[in-house]
Amino acid sequence: MNRIDWIIVRRLLGSIGLTLLILYGLVLLVESLSTSRFAALSRLGGPGLAILAIAASAASWLLDTLPLTVLVGAIAGLLNLQTTREMTVIKSSGASVWRLMRAPVATAIVLGLLISMGAHAAVVTLNRGLTVEGGEARVGAGTFWLEERNAEQPYILEAGYVHPGGEALGNVSVFMLDSPRERIEAEIAELIGGEWVMPTATQFVSARVPEQVTDFRLPTTTSPGDMQTKISSVKDMTVYELAAALAARLNDPRKRAETVTQFIRLLALPASLCGSLVIAFAFTAGYRRTNKYGGTVLYGIVLGFVVYVVTEMAGRAGDAGVIQPVIAVLGPALVAIVAGATVLLNREDGRT
Repeated sequence: MNRIDWIIVRRLLGSIGLTLLILYGLVLLVESLSTSRFAALSRLGGPGLAILAIAASAASWLLDTLPLTVLVGAIAGLLNLQTTREMTVIKSSGASVWRLMRAPVATAIVLGLLISMGAHAAVVTLNRGLTVEGGEARVGAGTFWLEERNAEQPYILEAGYVHPGGEALGNVSVFMLDSPRERIEAEIAELIGGEWVMPTATQFVSARVPEQVTDFRLPTTTSPGDMQTKISSVKDMTVYELAAALAARLNDPRKRAETVTQFIRLLALPASLCGSLVIAFAFTAGYRRTNKYGGTVLYGIVLGFVVYVVTEMAGRAGDAGVIQPVIAVLGPALVAIVAGATVLLNREDGRT
């Protein structure tokens, strides 16, 4: 990058960073209003743990709205260059807007990958262990329920706790649906080869003496990948955990669609950031005789908000399996890039 690239990238990063900081402060203020969670975490680990939980939750909010925040910050940075006439001087040197976009777009791609692979994983890992419901802190999944109606022996399984890997359950109770008066209890059940294997179990049947059973097996359609997504929301999984869940095979169509959509959403974050930058350049990088950019800025923010809403709606459709996950995630990002590039082409041709 030459000196001009450094100036543009530095100004944009400064404006985007300030926008992120302001939004982060507002979200921190909103999160701090949950006094019950603060009190519960303070009892567990002191005020430091409570403050850390609020900071992690606010960071999660910030990551969810990152493309829109980058758009607002980029518009502010470009307007700063316009009001000081630095953009005019830079363009008078013969550099086109396409040349000026090259370094910011490359920076957005690199930062997007770092956020997807590093920052998001750190925030999710920190935030996942600090969940509070009803004023009481909880760690882990709590009581776990699994319903199997498509098996040869339909049943409902209840587990007191789930091992971290999701392939073993503890304090298990199984209620057989075909025999309402039959129940099986076991200390542990392991998912092996499409079956829940219980080394020792106790079978309870109405009007019969409880019977001890060894190597009791229950067929299941749940795969190890399904278990990883069932014990935690896909939004609370890192990109590496999502990849591991997909590699472990997912039999549940709904969970598979949610997992694939979230995985592609994280990988496509650089494309979403690029779309925000293209829209920002399209509406604020053009030459103006005056410093009046109110209408231009409003159009850019409205278009960015529309793209954000469409992105969220497409993502929900991808989670539900209505739209292919790749189309649901990459479609809005490509639309943003194409829309911004179209506006830029019109402006560069002189039709402003």
